[in-house]
Amino acid sequence: MTNSLDIDHLRTLVAIAECGGFSRAAAVRHISQPALSQHVRLLERGLKRKLFEKDGRVMRFTRDGEAVLAEARQILAVHDQAMERLTVEQTRTIVVGCTEHAAEQVLPEMLRVLSTAFPGATTRFEIGRSTALSDAVAKGTLDLAFVLDPGSAGAGHEVARLPLTWYAAPSWTPPEAGEPWPLVAFEEPCGLRERALVALDGEGHRVQVTAQSSTLEGVTAGVRAGIGVALLPSSGGLPHGLVVRDDLPETGETSLRMVVRRGLEPDVELAAAEAVARFFSTRPRLRLVTEGFALAARTTSGA
Repeated sequence: MTNSLDIDHLRTLVAIAECGGFSRAAAVRHISQPALSQHVRLLERGLKRKLFEKDGRVMRFTRDGEAVLAEARQILAVHDQAMERLTVEQTRTIVVGCTEHAAEQVLPEMLRVLSTAFPGATTRFEIGRSTALSDAVAKGTLDLAFVLDPGSAGAGHEVARLPLTWYAAPSWTPPEAGEPWPLVAFEEPCGLRERALVALDGEGHRVQVTAQSSTLEGVTAGVRAGIGVALLPSSGGLPHGLVVRDDLPETGETSLRMVVRRGLEPDVELAAAEAVARFFSTRPRLRLVTEGFALAARTTSGA
């Protein structure tokens, strides 16, 4: 039996338990899955114990594996506390994702607060579409992300409800009776696109998607060019070169939610929650939602 245990291998074991599987743990540990499997094999070889067994298509901890996992947690806790007492600086990277619709207003404030809360950490962010960001959080490649959920029934914490607004170019005029209504939309799949189609169809309009894009910049550029109208969430401010069309069907609100990866440290989640709540607290229509969100985050984090 081995007379020493590798700290990195023990961290891998704990990551598998917290992430619920090998592939997600590899993403969180920022190593390949073969490298992660090698960590497990080396532990099993050194301890002369089988730590995992197959249960259908899933790998589960054996009884020995559960025992080693418990010891690993204790060893890592003592190790990390000792490193902190000895003021050994550890590099920490917080990876944040944000939907384009909220990035311009929300992301700068959130990054500032996270930088203040964790002065020794590096904050890296990614901007993209909600579906891709949610998948990245589930896989563990993002620590947390702010995404849109048009149905207001998604995972994570609801941050705010953003009003959905119709935008057009200043010179745009509605089509003549019987003519199709031109819509500029995001590429499918997209909940906002579906909401726009349903709303216009409900008013008896025949709709034609005259332009589509995978980015917010592409959508707004199409609207600015007068190609058609677009339905977009508003978190304050007016997109450059566009006007609001109040004469189009009412579409309600969409939900901005914060989703976090499994095993994310509670202090990171709480800092992000408070940053976004602080931003939206200046917008009276959204204050009640965000205050409840920040309180829920404090409760979850034990603060």
